Amino acid sequence: MNPPLKHIAIMMDGNRRWARAQGLDPIKGHEYAANHTIEPLIEKCVDLGIPYVTFWAFSTENWKREEAEVKGLLNIFRIAFGTLALRFISRGAKLQILGDMTRFPEDIAQKTLEMISKSSKNNKITVSFALNYGGRDEILRAVKKIVNEKIPAEQINEEIFASHLDTAGMPDPDLVIRTGGEKRTSGYLPWQSVYSELYFTPVLFPDFTPDELEKALSDFAQRDRRFGGDSSPKAK
Repeated sequence: MNPPLKHIAIMMDGNRRWARAQGLDPIKGHEYAANHTIEPLIEKCVDLGIPYVTFWAFSTENWKREEAEVKGLLNIFRIAFGTLALRFISRGAKLQILGDMTRFPEDIAQKTLEMISKSSKNNKITVSFALNYGGRDEILRAVKKIVNEKIPAEQINEEIFASHLDTAGMPDPDLVIRTGGEKRTSGYLPWQSVYSELYFTPVLFPDFTPDELEKALSDFAQRDRRFGGDSSPKAK
């Protein structure tokens, strides 16, 4: 039998395609996802007793998008880490951020720190947002931290390295979900996901409802997670 599922990591892909299919500007897909899709998924995870959920909201490569879209996304973050974040924090969620926030405008960085502090004692679920996040960038930042701390090479092991990643203290994701039809991880949590189960769905993220999450979890339940060992008795 597989161990209990502790952490789901979601790649929120397909927002722009969803908006275009509705005849809307691309930014409207991001707005819809922020206002209507994320919160029900968090609530579903709480209902199912899943203690960690992580959403990839903005990659290190997303800065290359058109200026108007980037500005629109930054405005969405301003709202999301204001009233929207307060809603799920008030229900017992703890907020964490993965990624390098130094490139964001000061008001957004400050607001995220404020929300992290406000939610620090909550324990119903830990909700993480990956912002200005790239897997290689995270690993490079971890290496730089280790070098700056002058940790002797012979003392560096997997535990030490993991403790310098953005996810320090969190369990690795059991399940990585990518919406939108693409079948690649695109550098999402590369160190942490080495034993994660992967689930790809053509459903665009704005349409990824709690029922769609249930489908992913049903598929996950059929997987045989061996972690390099033998098949479980169930699988045999």
